Amino acid sequence: MRTIVRIIYIMKLFLCFTMEINKAICNYISSEWIAKAKSKRAFALDHNIDEKIVRKISQKDGYNIPLRTLHKICEARGVKLSQFFSQIES
Repeated sequence: MRTIVRIIYIMKLFLCFTMEINKAICNYISSEWIAKAKSKRAFALDHNIDEKIVRKISQKDGYNIPLRTLHKICEARGVKLSQFFSQIES
């Protein structure tokens, strides 16, 4: 029983950590890139993603952004994923 409780606790911690990372990623993209774009539609077209995804990223609580979507955005901006994550850290 203790093992199950520990596993559940660790899973909850991981989920909270993941949610915070996703929120930080989305907040950075929203404030630094989407806000400076002409419009959400223009950002979506320029970065090869759907406009619906841009709206989800712009939400206050963020969005569980897939790595593939993040890669598309970074690729369109000429930024490596490693550079992107170092920008978020600072």
